[in-house]
Amino acid sequence: MLNRLSALLMIAATLVLSGCGYNTLQSQDEQIKSAWAEVLNQYQRRADLVPNLVSTVKGFAAQEKDVLLGVTEARAKVGGINATPELLNDPAAFQKFTQAQGELSGALSRLLVVTENYPSLKSDGLFRDLQAQLEGTENRITVARKRYIDAVAAYNITVRSFPTNLTAMATGAKTKPSFEVENEKAISSAPKVDFGASPAPAPAP
Repeated sequence: MLNRLSALLMIAATLVLSGCGYNTLQSQDEQIKSAWAEVLNQYQRRADLVPNLVSTVKGFAAQEKDVLLGVTEARAKVGGINATPELLNDPAAFQKFTQAQGELSGALSRLLVVTENYPSLKSDGLFRDLQAQLEGTENRITVARKRYIDAVAAYNITVRSFPTNLTAMATGAKTKPSFEVENEKAISSAPKVDFGASPAPAPAP
């Protein structure tokens, strides 16, 4: 009799939770995790370009050691953060991660500004290829971040809205952090590459 009563209570609880958005919360949480995984994938793609980019620039502009060091240190800082899915439940850790990525964006921007002073570098085939890859990656990062922002917005609305907020409280579901305005400014000012102009000729020896 007791087992039967327990089973009925479990069924009733399942129906109540389903009607109050439990399944929606689970589905949206999975969408956030998927969107976050793509954000990380594109950020890693950018980080992987850094060593070759720094090495190439160093070959033509070794005297720009402060800028080169800045990029290397920013990449190391990004790599030192363990961006697991649990990070999405920790606003402070999330902010630390986004700040580190913003610093890398800024360092790369400064690096590309410096390269304007070296015509021979700008005309180097390998460097131009790396620039193109970096620009493509920055565009992918923007798209991935937008998808993550949209997924988090939908989830947070569900968590805050009645009656799904009751289910959220019962299950311990909380709102998740998203990219802030400052983060968006950082990504919008990411390195830009203009291939409209012909590369300047290398100076005569």
